[in-house]
Amino acid sequence: MPNVTTLLDAKSVPAAKAGLICPSRNETYSYGKLRSEMNRIGLGLSGLGVKKGDRVCIYLDSSPEYLISYFAIWRIGAVAVPTNIVYRGEELLHAINDAGASAVITDGQGVSVVKSVRSYAPTLSHIICRSGSCEGSTAWESFPQAPPAMRAVNCAADDVCHIQYTAGTTGKPKGAMLTHGNWMTALDTEREALRLRPEDVYLGIYPMGHVGLSWGLAMLRSGGTYVMMERFDPERYLSLAEQYQVTVLAGMPPVIHSLVHSPQGTEKRLGSARVIISGGGQLLPTVWEAFDRRYHIPVANSYGLSETIVIGSGTTTLPEYPNLTMNYQSVGVAVGYTEVSIVDTDNPEKELAFGERGEIALRGPSIAKGYWNMPDATAAVFRQDGWFLTGDIGYLDEEGILYITDRKKDMIIMSGWKIYPTEVENVIIQHPAVADVAVFGVPDERKGEVPVAAVVFNSGTSLTQSELESYCRVRLAGYKIPRTMKVVSSLPRVHGWKLLRRTLRESFNAPS
Repeated sequence: MPNVTTLLDAKSVPAAKAGLICPSRNETYSYGKLRSEMNRIGLGLSGLGVKKGDRVCIYLDSSPEYLISYFAIWRIGAVAVPTNIVYRGEELLHAINDAGASAVITDGQGVSVVKSVRSYAPTLSHIICRSGSCEGSTAWESFPQAPPAMRAVNCAADDVCHIQYTAGTTGKPKGAMLTHGNWMTALDTEREALRLRPEDVYLGIYPMGHVGLSWGLAMLRSGGTYVMMERFDPERYLSLAEQYQVTVLAGMPPVIHSLVHSPQGTEKRLGSARVIISGGGQLLPTVWEAFDRRYHIPVANSYGLSETIVIGSGTTTLPEYPNLTMNYQSVGVAVGYTEVSIVDTDNPEKELAFGERGEIALRGPSIAKGYWNMPDATAAVFRQDGWFLTGDIGYLDEEGILYITDRKKDMIIMSGWKIYPTEVENVIIQHPAVADVAVFGVPDERKGEVPVAAVVFNSGTSLTQSELESYCRVRLAGYKIPRTMKVVSSLPRVHGWKLLRRTLRESFNAPS
């Protein structure tokens, strides 16, 4: 029966081949070493009493140990609960208690935070600590070697193996329940979408506590090599791409933006790349076009969510189909076994016609089972007929190509008029003084809501409210023009790319 870790048991991949490379530590993990470490840690967890179905929280920075922890937990049929090392006590405690985790895997950096909340976490029995002074916990290094032939625990396709807490863009994080079947389908879908092959080398920058890790696992599923970066640094990114002759680049809109504005000659440093991934937020058409014309590297502009394991049940532009990127706006077509539908925002039973804007609904084998211990929240978006309501607004053209316009909760309704922030942002970002922009709605007694723009200026430039209004007036209908402009040094983003409009709304109490 399915267990996603059998991807490391593939006999066709030589055990000595490099699977994971961690350049910052000058470490290389062969497929054989990844398999033996997975089994060692899995057996160690079993020895502590962790059994099938138990939840184990991972509280580490992106590292080889983070990846191995996933595999070890899945190997024994337990449930991984990934978190981010930047979490503070209350955030970590929410994940531990909400999931009912019996163990936490951490390191010398995180152990003090775990210990500070341990007395408030009644289900937490074990702390496993990698390196450093970890008094009062079990040392990662103390687990003995496992038998070479240790098999994965038998699981069903719909057994939960992962609780992925959402980014919390609209409130308290919800735990999406992902299964072995979800993951196996997602990895094969991503492998197919990128046409991954054993000779590929992937440069990964997504945090390992995020489902964006799936691109790296898809590379391992393909027998290729995964080069990891703990966090994005432009020069380091280019250096690693050159050194390892990377063929598949992880990207996101800020990364692609930085490459567009990099020095001449950067193109040669990315000469081995055949595709770059973008996702997690809107890739502005002007940035995408500039990147395409300069680098000639196809962009896999992808759409998916935590609840769908990225494009496990989602869409992407495919390198061999340039028609998907002709206008630099689409997120491509459904891949794998995905279905896409556009439904009325007020009545999801009503499917809309081509070209009509509505809520994007996805259906496919990588859709989560629902939200952990949240039946009402689950019922609100996971429909009985298999459709998942994403909360995003978009439309399909007659060829089935998907375009995203906004998030449902970000849509501004002013005096009955619907304003889509992304449309307004796409206009403002083209002003030469503007480096970044976010448009969001704030309450207004008379009109319900009015649009506000938070603007980051390019160095040495500025723009007044009246100048912004004049610029927008010839490009937008009057009701779409932001009523207030707030100048900021940067915009709040999750993991550096997903825009937090909710944070902006809370931060700016704009006048009516």
